[in-house]
Amino acid sequence: MKVIITENYDEMSQKAAELIIDIVKKNPSAILGLATGSSPIGTYKNMAKAYENGEVSFKNVSSVNLDEYVGLTADHDQSYAYFMKTNLFDHIDIDQKNTNLPSGSAPDCQKECDRYNALLDEMKPDVQVLGLGSNGHIGFNEPNTPFDSVTHLVDLTESTIKDNSRLFNSIDEVPRQALSMGIKNIMQAKSILMVVSGKNKAEAVKGMVKGEITPALPASVLQLHPFVTVICDKDAASLL
Repeated sequence: MKVIITENYDEMSQKAAELIIDIVKKNPSAILGLATGSSPIGTYKNMAKAYENGEVSFKNVSSVNLDEYVGLTADHDQSYAYFMKTNLFDHIDIDQKNTNLPSGSAPDCQKECDRYNALLDEMKPDVQVLGLGSNGHIGFNEPNTPFDSVTHLVDLTESTIKDNSRLFNSIDEVPRQALSMGIKNIMQAKSILMVVSGKNKAEAVKGMVKGEITPALPASVLQLHPFVTVICDKDAASLL
């Protein structure tokens, strides 16, 4: 596990974008595993800026996303499908027919999980972007999710609901369930890039990098992956 410590969020975002852009330049048909939440927004802005400046093209790239809220349609302004369009896809030349997310509005969640797992068997990301929950979750794989889990329906923990409530008008609007890639799916990516910022993530970063490998801290499993880069600011790295 390679750990890069930056001064701040902006530097973290720039370095992460440079790593992803380098992968796409080397393989214009790369498969990008993408994440949502506040952590990668700066990374996506830098990717869009590089595209606008003519430094890189994403026209042959495909993508798979980690997760989606259950009960939100793709055009809901808090869905992750909407997040990806407004924060990245609408600002680069990717063919949006080649972008993939689980459907939060599918009538049968298990069938949708099965569909997405079959897709992931065919589309293993060249790089999987991850954020880190304050409780150590990756994707929506909450503490004590089995390491052999594949795409599944998740009951979100109170801490995750609270963390995500800042994006909604009230905590009551936050969905209580999500569909998420499992830990096994994440670990099948060829490489993993995690972006982390903020003192509230410092304990989770310490456990992930130096702690016991345990389902109690899902991100600790990344110690078992051969190609992981963690880019974090000084606050997130303060306990290393």
